[in-house]
Amino acid sequence: MSILADDDPARRAGAILSIDLGAIAANWRGLRDAGRATGRPVDCAAVLKADAYGMGATVVGPLLAAEGCRQFFVAHIEEGIALRRVLPEPPIYVLNGLLPGTEGDFVEHRLVPVLNHLGQLNAWRAAAQRFNLALDAVVHLDTGMHRLGFGAEDAQVLINERGRLRGLRLALIMSHLVSSEEPSNPINGEQLSRFRTFVRAMPGAPTSLANSSGIFLGPDYHFDLLRPGAALYGINPLPGQPNPMLEVVSLQVRILQTRQIDAFQTVGYGGAWRSARPSRIATIALGYADGYFRNLGNRTFVHLAGHTVPVIGRISMDLVTIDVTDVPEADCQPGATIEILGSHLTPEILADHARTNAYEVMTALGRRYHRAYVDRFAEAPADETGEPA
Repeated sequence: MSILADDDPARRAGAILSIDLGAIAANWRGLRDAGRATGRPVDCAAVLKADAYGMGATVVGPLLAAEGCRQFFVAHIEEGIALRRVLPEPPIYVLNGLLPGTEGDFVEHRLVPVLNHLGQLNAWRAAAQRFNLALDAVVHLDTGMHRLGFGAEDAQVLINERGRLRGLRLALIMSHLVSSEEPSNPINGEQLSRFRTFVRAMPGAPTSLANSSGIFLGPDYHFDLLRPGAALYGINPLPGQPNPMLEVVSLQVRILQTRQIDAFQTVGYGGAWRSARPSRIATIALGYADGYFRNLGNRTFVHLAGHTVPVIGRISMDLVTIDVTDVPEADCQPGATIEILGSHLTPEILADHARTNAYEVMTALGRRYHRAYVDRFAEAPADETGEPA
């Protein structure tokens, strides 16, 4: 038993990552409705790989299932096993497919491998025979990404020899778009054509091509199942245009200490920043161990009490320094909170400063943050399990 009357872990947290479950649910509904706009019966899945892009798959999965989401995608088998514990019924597809020797794990946890080549197909069919089960399978066609998926030769073998699927239920045929965030890129139409050609030769199974940005390419790309990932979590699927998705994350970090320094003094490792005037420096509870990239030193800003504040010096493992000289002293005392991500600094902006993309910003969010699940629409905060606080 705690000796403290107030044992709220947020009280002890140097940084609080707030995740808006209501926004995630609304984003999924909006994407689902985009697929239904033409009146066709298009379903909408949810991609929960990388722990739901850092948002917490075991929280987001049940949330979206309650909204009506009936199909889920992860990257690794371990992600699927963890998700199965909280989603006992719906299909969970593992994008990376079968690693040798994992067939029994897929069967035990009722996971569906996305088959990426004939070797995986043969192994999964052998598992169906060994366990005397009709197992579901997904065939991934490579239409131009040249990572995973059946290449042209293997795809033609499958077309010519449909018997290779005997004992399996073909639950889905899918492919992945290369540049769906660039509507004018001709590779989109080329991939669409290749996918249609394969689907016509392999009739009878549901089909899926559109990822988050692909949904906005229009109904020709929708097929039977949409597969949004990043857009669910507020990442803009339309770079360079207004974001149609609701913001999901905000990150608030506390000031640990402030100090006054003279002009021409250096701050942090290597003396990578030098004051041009007498300055007031605040040190905050954040670092590259928390997914705040080391190359952001001297290249980005944070937001404090209505002020845009530069990040100065090198990013350390646990600490970041900021120049608060122009902020009223009363607003930057120890314990004051700094906005690292939020309405003033979106993942896209921070990604631009870090010379990366918003996907990496989101999936790098560290496990040391206290995670607060909130719902702006219901105004019902929740703890890290997703239960109402």
